[in-house]
Amino acid sequence: MVARIVRAPEFGAATAAILLYVFFAIETAGNGFTTVDGTLNWLATASQLGIIAVPVGLLMIAGEFDLSTGSMVGAAAITMGIVCGYYEESLLLGAAIALVVALVTGVVNGLLVTRTSVPSFIVTLATNLILLGLGFAISRSLTQTTQIAIVPEGALADVLGGHIGKFNVSIFWWLAIVAVAAWVLAKRRFGNWILATGGDSENARRAGVPTGRVKITLFICTAVAAALVGVIQAIEFDGGDAATGQGYVFQAPIVVVIGGVLLTGGHGTIVGVVLGTLIYGFVNAGLFYTGWDTNYLSVIIGVLMVIVVLMNNFVRRLALRTVGTGGRR
Repeated sequence: MVARIVRAPEFGAATAAILLYVFFAIETAGNGFTTVDGTLNWLATASQLGIIAVPVGLLMIAGEFDLSTGSMVGAAAITMGIVCGYYEESLLLGAAIALVVALVTGVVNGLLVTRTSVPSFIVTLATNLILLGLGFAISRSLTQTTQIAIVPEGALADVLGGHIGKFNVSIFWWLAIVAVAAWVLAKRRFGNWILATGGDSENARRAGVPTGRVKITLFICTAVAAALVGVIQAIEFDGGDAATGQGYVFQAPIVVVIGGVLLTGGHGTIVGVVLGTLIYGFVNAGLFYTGWDTNYLSVIIGVLMVIVVLMNNFVRRLALRTVGTGGRR
């Protein structure tokens, strides 16, 4: 039982998450980190990153990357600003157009990756630059600014940018996405296809797995998830900003890797992705409550990424060695 836990892909992330929470709870004793408000703080940070990180995690398990999520957040946010602020149309129309843009972006990314020999890293990095440039150019041509105010009202504003009690609605969106993704990966045939595609795409294709369709579907999921965050942020902050979201370009893959997903694909769990996202939330909120320079956030996350990856690699080699010797030590 203990050996099975230690060999789990998310073991390193779970260990790091527990140690970090305990560290910040002690270091910030009396400053609010462990209070309800403190918990809501790191949950709010983790939830929006987590909405993107979950589909990014599935895509990385399938062996591909999506670095266009950052600009997709900004594109969705500025779309809300243009439609709902500049043209004064409804939030529903703005959100619908933002999601359609994301759908088209996901399809284009997926087709370029599956129909050409260009790596997804390059394809989606190019898409990130294209979306960022288009967001700036279109918003400036219309309003001479990259920030457009909106007035979020009605039921949709409550569903996407409201609160349930003290809890930000984005937390519940994140939990719902986590539940669906975990169910698909563990219980559905599509989940097996994801793992097979990332493990050995060519052999999976020969075995009848529609690897191209799997990848295109996952690229659509990452783009739509990023657009959802952009819509949520536009409603929360009463306006769209074309520059918002750039941090997610690398934050999402980083927390996925911290969560135990292999860069080579074919290995990882949704639990691990959630733990990696929580670690980011702990560190982000913990630095605030300690009063330390928040620039250390990148330092700590970078160090953690190296440590957790090394730990996961060691555990994986140990597991393979044990299997190779028939469990004998």
